[in-house]
Amino acid sequence: MAKNQEYSGGAWRNPHASQSVSLWLAARSLWASRRLLGQLSLRELTARYKGSVLGFAWTFVVPMFMLVVYTFVFSEVFKARWDAGSATESKGQFAIILFAGTIVLQFFNEVLARAPHAIIQNANFVKKVVFPLEILPVVSVVVSAVNAVASGCVLLFVQLLLTGSVPWTAVLFPVVLLPLFVLSLGVAWSLAALGVYLRGLAPLMGMVAAVLMFLSPVFYPVSAVPPGFQRVLMLNPLTFVIEQARRVAIMGHLPDWTGLAIYAAASLAFAACGFALFQKTRKGFADVL
Repeated sequence: MAKNQEYSGGAWRNPHASQSVSLWLAARSLWASRRLLGQLSLRELTARYKGSVLGFAWTFVVPMFMLVVYTFVFSEVFKARWDAGSATESKGQFAIILFAGTIVLQFFNEVLARAPHAIIQNANFVKKVVFPLEILPVVSVVVSAVNAVASGCVLLFVQLLLTGSVPWTAVLFPVVLLPLFVLSLGVAWSLAALGVYLRGLAPLMGMVAAVLMFLSPVFYPVSAVPPGFQRVLMLNPLTFVIEQARRVAIMGHLPDWTGLAIYAAASLAFAACGFALFQKTRKGFADVL
């Protein structure tokens, strides 16, 4: 093996040569490096809870605690109701509806927070080791997805506890989230590449996350927004997924398959753009770091 080559997409290649921007190459690279991706993701999760009393159980404890907080703040303090005209809506139902939205929001915001540091915090892989760099941003998406899965389990458990049943359409919950996962790959590749050159990107993403919290239908339904602003709200990439997640996990309805197909196509296009940006900028990583 040549010293200046790296393994990606099932073949050895020169990291200093022009890189392919094919999304198919990215998929091949992730599959070829799946064990390494799993090891890095597990290391990230282990490091997060290392030394804590509950360990990995915190992944389930924190969502449960937040669910209790949401129930108290919004149903007791603000006296809010999801359906203002409903007299039968319980506090538990209100909390479940809110929590379904926060799962989507927290997943995406965690990607925004972690992705800009993906390359910077692993500079040793860039400078000293032959390594498929494109998997580093993916680790942040995988770790965020694991936390989202844990929160989803908490959601279904609490829903079963409070209502006595979970709609069969809840099995489609991962299907609804899959396009967002693909979109997040594009976001992670883009932010990881730009984060190497723009060190102020991480604080900016914190501001974006705060804005998304208020401009996403997490604490209010889309129907509560004035009609003139509903189209603007739909431009938020989280709005459609949040609405569909509630639709399948709580309301027992099938997702909007047409809308989901359009969203998936747009996500693939954005992921392709994000990977292209990463590939075009990766040659300069070692020089900047």
